[in-house]
Amino acid sequence: MKSARLVSILLLLQTRGRMTAAELAEELEVSVRTVYRDVESLGAAGVPLYGDAGHAGGYRLLDGYRTRLTGLTTDEAEALFLAGVPGPAAELGLGSVLAAAQLKVRAALPRELRAHADRISGRFHLDAPGWYADAGDTPYLPAVADAVWNSRVLHIRYRRWREPTDVERRLEPYGLVLKAGRWYVVAGPGPRTFRVDQILELSASDEEFTRPDDFALAAYWSAYQRDFHERLHRAQAVVRLSPGTRLSGPAGDAVAANGRPDKDGWTRATVPIESVDHAHQDFLRLGTDIEVLEPAELRQRIAETVTTLARRYAT
Repeated sequence: MKSARLVSILLLLQTRGRMTAAELAEELEVSVRTVYRDVESLGAAGVPLYGDAGHAGGYRLLDGYRTRLTGLTTDEAEALFLAGVPGPAAELGLGSVLAAAQLKVRAALPRELRAHADRISGRFHLDAPGWYADAGDTPYLPAVADAVWNSRVLHIRYRRWREPTDVERRLEPYGLVLKAGRWYVVAGPGPRTFRVDQILELSASDEEFTRPDDFALAAYWSAYQRDFHERLHRAQAVVRLSPGTRLSGPAGDAVAANGRPDKDGWTRATVPIESVDHAHQDFLRLGTDIEVLEPAELRQRIAETVTTLARRYAT
């Protein structure tokens, strides 16, 4: 976006000093012509920058000029990284901090950039959770976030899906992840992943831990998701789909990759399933637009359900 480029040019010149149009274009991954237009926009907005010709030329700001991003506290500056997700920022206890930071940044921007910021905020709103997802109750989220930031050990009582359901764990919290409206804490040793809304009790300690130097939260989460999906869909089913019927997720990808049309216009494909029970529920939602051919157990389960429904509604 143009507004983001203008801010980037302003900050680059402020921190690095003189830069040529070619250097700015390479840094921002745009054309030199685009840089020329952006520099003109900054000048029209009242930013005191000028260009020198020649071998040692380039653009620079007037000596002593600085953007007016004053009054920001450390907490407010950190909260700016969550500026696109006000809901999660509020859950972390940074809602009022974020609002104060945004107000100060808006007041400090040149008029043109301020107009762009207002236009963006008035036209885009991020609401991450799905329609049918419950808003998880996460009363311990601020405490977990504090332990992540300060590298403090946590002692928790945690509810998991298998027996025994309630267990006690000692965590070295490395990072927090927000996925589809749910918060997860990635913690050592291991590391392992825990849902924050399944923490039943929490006790913070003064014990510090050392975060592994080679741990990268984003890389860990990507690998964790890949492993999760591989473990999730270990079985397969052969299905026929009526014209225009679409499956979602890995099943939809499989149809696109190996689906073949029948002579009657239906599509036959082998798709991954989590289990017979889950596939039975998922495929029944499609009604008469799907036919399960294999495995025999799944086909029989669906046939029995359809027969029972037919009898019930016939009477």
